[in-house]
Parts: sequence; C-alpha cells; structure tokens
Amino acid sequence: MWSYIIKYEPDYYGKDGFTSPKSLREKVNVINVGTLDGMAEKFAVKKEEGKSFIDLKRLGYTKLLGTGKISKALVVKVGAFSNSAAEKIREAGGEILEEKQETGV
Repeated sequence: MWSYIIKYEPDYYGKDGFTSPKSLREKVNVINVGTLDGMAEKFAVKKEEGKSFIDLKRLGYTKLLGTGKISKALVVKVGAFSNSAAEKIREAGGEILEEKQETGV
C-alpha cells in the first residue's frame, strides 16, 4: 500500500514543507542607479559642493542596485546597496551614506 501511494499519489497526505507567515517576510523595495540618475533633480533635498543629497528611505526605497549609468555626483543615504552601485556612485564623484538597519527583535 505504501509503495502505491509513493508511486501514484505523492500528494495524498496534503502539503509538504513549511511556509513562513507573510508578516515575517521583509519587504524590499529596490531602485537602480540609472533610475536614480534620472530622478536626481526631482528628489534632491539639498545641494552642497555640486553634489545632490537624496534620502532613499524617506522616498520608500530600501536597497540600491547597480543597473544603469550615472553621470551626476550624488550623496545617497540608503539602508542597503550592491557593490556595483557603490562603485558607480564613487566613480561619478559621489558617496553613499549607509543607514543602520533596525531589527524588530
């Protein structure tokens, strides 16, 4: 009998595995460097020494990714970023201010 269930009806006993509740999943909202370059003039808070300051957390973004090209010097405050995004911003003459992540534990 057991071999019949294994072979012909593997889903006989219902679901397998564990799924964590949606309330425990972290919601990540990402933005690319290329998109950020186009939005820089619209969302820049202040300009100092030719660099625009952008706070991505205030805009609702949690991570900065490195897809695209950047031509402006930006100072970006963000919680998480990729290595390629940091490299592209530094090459353009800007800098990244890393914001510490808050944990709910």
